[in-house]
Amino acid sequence: MKRAVIFEAGRAGLVDAPMPSPKEDWALVKILATPMCTEYKRFVTGPGLEYMGHEAAGEVVEVAQPCKVKPGDRVVVMPHYPCGKCDLCVAGDFIHCENSYDFAGFTGSREGSSTYAQYMLKPSWLLPVVPDDVSIDMASLALCALGPSFSAFYTMGVNAFDTVLICGAGPVGLGAIVNACYLGARVIVMEGNSWRSERARLLGADVILNPGNPNNLEAIKHLTHGKGVDKALDCSGVLAAQRFCLDAVRRKGHVTFVGESTQELPVTVSPDLIRKGISLSGAWHYNLSLFPLIMQVIQNSLVVRHLISHTLPMSQVQQAFEISASRQCAKIILKPWE
Repeated sequence: MKRAVIFEAGRAGLVDAPMPSPKEDWALVKILATPMCTEYKRFVTGPGLEYMGHEAAGEVVEVAQPCKVKPGDRVVVMPHYPCGKCDLCVAGDFIHCENSYDFAGFTGSREGSSTYAQYMLKPSWLLPVVPDDVSIDMASLALCALGPSFSAFYTMGVNAFDTVLICGAGPVGLGAIVNACYLGARVIVMEGNSWRSERARLLGADVILNPGNPNNLEAIKHLTHGKGVDKALDCSGVLAAQRFCLDAVRRKGHVTFVGESTQELPVTVSPDLIRKGISLSGAWHYNLSLFPLIMQVIQNSLVVRHLISHTLPMSQVQQAFEISASRQCAKIILKPWE
């Protein structure tokens, strides 16, 4: 089979790799769509990366024993390799599992762990089946494109009475706009990239704020009759944006962070959380029980197709990484068989 790799900073391509084989309740999936995510950062900085990716959709082609899927099923490939047995996994919150498989130890090699490939292995319970009326490319949006923000909005209870602030309109933030609009909320977006600002408008954002404007907090107050937004979601991972979410949300409002950061955020317990009454949380992925609801967004949203800005053959992975690194894109889908 073919697998994409990053050879070194600025250089990617395909290599030949051995076929993986399923065992126990794991299935072999023929990957038909690979959404690109943060892998471009390694393409920019190096060093090389041989096995990469955590998003895919495709078709089950082989199972080792009867399990939750069968050959011919079209599936979304959920990220990571959780144990499937702990309380978190059983409850559907597998993304937080602390007992993940040692992939190479279980299968005998790392082959089959990359989504930038023609085939991969995955525990069958992490392969929800795609509805017949949803294409594989669109189904692949049920991962990072729509998943983290849907989880955040579900937890925060976003609805048509809310004004929602979304900081950062990269692929995840653009997906958040789709979800917020589908739920009927009024959407304010903070984004400085002109390409992504225009895509945010196309997806339904009501107001776009440039993060370089020092009067953004006053603008938020003006737009919300002096109260602040009801819910705020940071998708940027930028410290200033995360702090802005805390300042822009109203009293008793909700803030969720999706964008990852290792920097220390200045939060003062009393004025921020106790006196203002903010509920603060983080969202990584979503509970597996929410998959049917995310499929409904994909099936019914009038704008969700615009989340995909580029579809390229995996043989053009070099060009795909260059586009991703340019930030002039929404979600990029690679086609491993082209």
